[in-house]
Amino acid sequence: QVQLVESGGGLVQAGGSLRLSCAASGSIVRINDMRWYRQAPGKQRELVATITSGGSTNYADSVKGRFTVSRDNAKNTVYLQINSLVAEDTAVYYCNADIWEHSPYRRLEVWGQGTLVIVSS
Repeated sequence: QVQLVESGGGLVQAGGSLRLSCAASGSIVRINDMRWYRQAPGKQRELVATITSGGSTNYADSVKGRFTVSRDNAKNTVYLQINSLVAEDTAVYYCNADIWEHSPYRRLEVWGQGTLVIVSS
């Protein structure tokens, strides 16, 4: 079974930094785009960063300059470096990926369980 597992969330003071990780496991042929979403309390889930298999990145305007997405294809892992944290970054952060599974051979859209980031002011 293909799955994504996030880690790295926690309680951090405003102005601090965090690095989130998301590792894919299972019978994987390849992983195409990998994404980070977040959902703040009482708000809709929003896409914050995307990285293609070739390393091209895209960010939501609200996080440009503070968030950096990267990936290690050998480890099937995507990262999100968050700097200069502000209270508005408090949310559950989810990773999402387009994954080709080996057996059966099929394309899946997989979500992680989420990791909570709380920014204290």
